[in-house]
Amino acid sequence: MKRAKTSRTRGFTLLELLIATAIFMVICGVIFGLLNLAQRNYGSEAQMSGSFQEARLAVDQIVRDFNQSGYPALSMFSVIPANVASYAIGPVAWDPNYGTAICSLGTGGGGTCATPGDFDLIVETQTDPTGSVNWIRYQLLNGTLYRTVVPKFNGGDPVAATSAPGIMVPFLTNVLNNGTPAQLAEITATYPAMFPGGQPVPVFQYTCDTPTGPQPCTLAGVANSPYNVRDVDITLIVATPVRDLQTQRLKLIELNGRGQRLNPSN
Repeated sequence: MKRAKTSRTRGFTLLELLIATAIFMVICGVIFGLLNLAQRNYGSEAQMSGSFQEARLAVDQIVRDFNQSGYPALSMFSVIPANVASYAIGPVAWDPNYGTAICSLGTGGGGTCATPGDFDLIVETQTDPTGSVNWIRYQLLNGTLYRTVVPKFNGGDPVAATSAPGIMVPFLTNVLNNGTPAQLAEITATYPAMFPGGQPVPVFQYTCDTPTGPQPCTLAGVANSPYNVRDVDITLIVATPVRDLQTQRLKLIELNGRGQRLNPSN
């Protein structure tokens, strides 16, 4: 009687196991590398989105403040108030000689104003219908845009009042409109159209009412005064908090807006 043949299952050799393990490790390395890249890209895009939202909110707030500037005007009162804090002299406050003389805006017009300027704006308006007029100042200093709100008062200097210690509030950070020369040189290499000529980009640019119609306030003439400011164009160039993780370059966004004074009474 013949004995039935039995089949023997052949196992993996040590060499085969080592090769399979090596292939598995390579695949895992590729997967984790792609996952890490995806996470880094997600973080970068999240920062970009966050910077965009913060800059958008900042532009919207500046536009809202300027839209209601110059309110209430003195011409709205039937009896002239004794308290100058009850009304707005004009849409914006200026320096020097606020209340006694009006300076001229812009270098093209031989400007003598320190404020309003390319990076400094003081809006004069009544934010609360039951309260007094406020000075709202936006000032770009060392990459941070500050917003300051103080009540207007008799004999007050808007620049001094909005520069008192402890009242300037950081409003938007990483603003590079007037970055350092080194920053501008680096930025123009990546974003050549964002800073024409490698020069700082004004946050605020003004349009004034003139006898011949609205004109840039930088043009020479008797109408290029803060009293005649009609519109303000806003440009914010903001960098994300962290550089691009792959290229190590600054990542920038640019947002624009326009405030239009709605009160024509002053």
